[in-house]
Amino acid sequence: MRARSVRPVQALAGLLLASALALAGCSGANDSSSDSGGSAAQQEAAQSDAKAAAPGGAADSAGGRNATAPPKLTAHIIRTATLTVQVKDVTKSLDEARTTTENAGGYVGRESTSRDDEGNEYTRVVLRVPVEQYDEVLTELEGAGKLLERTSKAQDVTDQVVDVESRITSQRASVARIRELMDRATRLTDVVTLEGELSTRQADLEALLARQASLKDRTSLATITLSLSEKPVQKPVEDDDPGIVDALTGGWDAFVTMLRWIAVAVAAVLPFAAVAALIVLLWLRVVRARSGRRPRTVAAPAAAGPLPMAPPAPRPTRPQEGGQED
Repeated sequence: MRARSVRPVQALAGLLLASALALAGCSGANDSSSDSGGSAAQQEAAQSDAKAAAPGGAADSAGGRNATAPPKLTAHIIRTATLTVQVKDVTKSLDEARTTTENAGGYVGRESTSRDDEGNEYTRVVLRVPVEQYDEVLTELEGAGKLLERTSKAQDVTDQVVDVESRITSQRASVARIRELMDRATRLTDVVTLEGELSTRQADLEALLARQASLKDRTSLATITLSLSEKPVQKPVEDDDPGIVDALTGGWDAFVTMLRWIAVAVAAVLPFAAVAALIVLLWLRVVRARSGRRPRTVAAPAAAGPLPMAPPAPRPTRPQEGGQED
């Protein structure tokens, strides 16, 4: 009976000892977590990127109802147009275009004016008008004179606008979390690390904000490039049947072209010819110098000619028949 009663007591004592050890371990873990606040802050800073990159993460943390209902998308379109109009007075038409743009709530951008040899004026101006007044302003500018050319373009950038807005929301939440971690950090090394993370994420946020502002400007204001001219550009009329003057002109052009190519060829060969002439001149001087140093050879006496032969002896004459000897 005593053995049976001792076993429950031992089991109860072991259970109390295990509970005490568990409570001590929890208190030690809390102390170690309070001492290593910087490492926990770094882990939370690394996890903030994953939370920000998760689809709908920021919206889910803000509220459940807004995350479940998809927002209604608004189309964001960049509109541009180019007009070339022939008018009687460029200066007057330019003033009217400025007035039309300003009345529509826009402004005048770049402007350039030039004149040709005949005194005709040409003006090119860039106008920025609200998208709501784009069609009205375009129609009024076309009616300022004779329309020579018109091109228009519409680019849908809704996806880019939505993407930038989502990234800005996530980046702002990430910056806020880093600031919260900095407020709870106690170690100097953790503060320095979190400051570096904060500066990097703030720079990324500013870049996203600049891109958002650029998209907003391009989608809210349309761009119209207006060219005004007093005289259209005339293209030369080509005659299919050439005459004598055309033949003479073509022949003279061909002759001048041939002379030009000959002059180019001579100019190209001239350096090589000059170098070759210099080499030949030096070679001749060296050869002459060597020939002057050689000893002169004495001429051998001329060979003796044949000895003179004695004249032949006279032949005796025969006495004539019947004659007397002298």
